Parts: sequence; structure tokens; C-alpha cells
Amino acid sequence: MIFKIPVIETERLILRPLSVEDAENVFKWTGDERVARYMIYPRHENIEVTKAWLASLSALENEFTWGFVRRSDGMLIGSGGIRHRIDENVWSFGYNLRSDCWGQGYATESAKRMIKYVYSEHNAREFVCEHAVENAASGRVIEKCGLTFEKFTEYTKFDKSETFRAKFYRMKLK
Repeated sequence: MIFKIPVIETERLILRPLSVEDAENVFKWTGDERVARYMIYPRHENIEVTKAWLASLSALENEFTWGFVRRSDGMLIGSGGIRHRIDENVWSFGYNLRSDCWGQGYATESAKRMIKYVYSEHNAREFVCEHAVENAASGRVIEKCGLTFEKFTEYTKFDKSETFRAKFYRMKLK
């Protein structure tokens, strides 16, 4: 199922659909090696890669992808998504932010809002997430969202360039 992406809000952020017109701003983090280091996607080499990714979002099935816009200045500072893994009946989520926005609570704020949205609007009750062991900051975000560590695992970038030892988390809600 292809979901219509709604605009949802938090105290400091507006989560809205992304479009190809956002490419220049999105490339500020997708093209940044510090941001892409532990992401499943390889660093975008140029803005054309970012445009192609943004164009592909409208065809994603069982997934919501949002851009995170800071209310205080209207700046697009990151993106994230939450996907229903139908075969497991769980929802997995992820996020990434411009490096100059790290450590300010935006990832936690946006992830909690994505979880709340699919919980209330799509009856989502079970959530999973993982992060590279070396990316401890992402682990703190996941734990602040209420997930608990379940096991060690690994994941590989889409282009197969790198595999990471990872920590896997889960949360079940009523």
C-alpha cells in the first residue's frame, strides 16, 4: 500500500512530505560523510542522486517518509521514515539530521512523533529499530523512544560497501 504522507507536528518541528524541490537542502546531509557514515544508504555523491531518491519516495510501499522542518526558522534539517514490515507485523523507523543539528533532541522528537502517528492512525503496536554499535548517539535516541535492546545483529549498506555490527531494539505497546 502506498500511503499519503500527512503533515504532522511537534513542539519544535513540522514533519512534512519531501519533494524533488527539496534536493538542495536534503543534499546538505545526504552528501555529508559524517551523516551518511552509519546510514544504510551510501553518501550521495552529487545532487542528482538526491533528486532521484526524492523522486522515488512517492512509490514507496508501506512507508512514510517526512522532512523535518524546524519551526523557529523554517529550515529543513533532516528526514526520517517509518515503515510497516508486513511479513513481521512490526514498524521500523529511522532518521538523519544535518550534522549542525545533532545533539539538540530533534531526532528523538521526530521519531517519537512518527511512532505516535502510526500508533494512533494505523494501529501500530510493535516497533523495531537498529543502529551501528559505533553510533551510540542513535542508540540513545532509540532508548528515549521507549525501545529496549534485544540482540546484536548486523546490517549492510544498500551498495554493499560496508557491513556494521548493530544493536537491535524492540517495543510493544498496548
